[in-house]
Amino acid sequence: MVRLFPAARRAIAAEQASPPVWDVDVAAQREEARRLAAAEVKEEVAEVTGIDADGVPCRLYTPEDVREGLIVHLHGGGFVFNDVEVHDGACRKLANRSGLRVLSVDYRRPPENPYPAAPDDVDTVVKWVANDPLLSTLPAYVHGDSAGGNLALVAALRNPGVFGAVVLVYPFLDPSMSTPGYTMADGWNEEAAWYWEQYAATEADLRNPDLGPYLASDEELRNLPPTLIVSAEGDILTDENEDFALRLADLGVDVVAFRAVGQIHGFWRHGKTFPAAESVMAMTAGFLNQHGSRGRP
Repeated sequence: MVRLFPAARRAIAAEQASPPVWDVDVAAQREEARRLAAAEVKEEVAEVTGIDADGVPCRLYTPEDVREGLIVHLHGGGFVFNDVEVHDGACRKLANRSGLRVLSVDYRRPPENPYPAAPDDVDTVVKWVANDPLLSTLPAYVHGDSAGGNLALVAALRNPGVFGAVVLVYPFLDPSMSTPGYTMADGWNEEAAWYWEQYAATEADLRNPDLGPYLASDEELRNLPPTLIVSAEGDILTDENEDFALRLADLGVDVVAFRAVGQIHGFWRHGKTFPAAESVMAMTAGFLNQHGSRGRP
């Protein structure tokens, strides 16, 4: 039986009162998320700069007393929703808590731009960083939540040796939806399937480990850098996240995994509602500090 904190129960009740994701107007939903994000009170960061990374819009956050290191952040939203504006508040906190620069990537989204547009955009940004006079000298890390966790893992697999550590917050990894969490999902599995259908350009893509890195081979995975995986107890992805962490451990990857008890998918970005989000920020900062000498673009 899944146990949930009160805030999580309230969030689920509100979600269940909303229309299913396949009935919403994508453009209107994106705009509403941007409106809500713009209304949030956000932390000050020493410098926030818009960047064109060879055609891919990004936003660079530089905190006070910045340390040497760059976090490439890939936002969640089922591949379809959210952007750098929606994740602006979370990226400010990530920069301030870690003391590192954070580069938030505004990758292309489906259904207008299905796979492989998003991971190709991330590759473009990685190559751009490698040629930047300052950022190319810094240890690099990759971070993502939900669908962004998928893209972060794919970025590490596509660019071996580039990142000194990977942080995945309830990553969305398995298009086959094969783990037990999906059998007890109370309808959430239909929503997950809809996101995969938007992301994949073809049926064959759903069997491609470059789209669903849960399906990657042992040989591809065993060379991953140190990896932190955070799952949420009340999430259909918990089994897939934790099974994946155990698989990495068996392959010899330096992996750490934590389950946020009583929390639900999406909690990381909403620190005002879910105090556990702040703890995950601190955990991420500590993990990257622990592996701070590794990785260069």
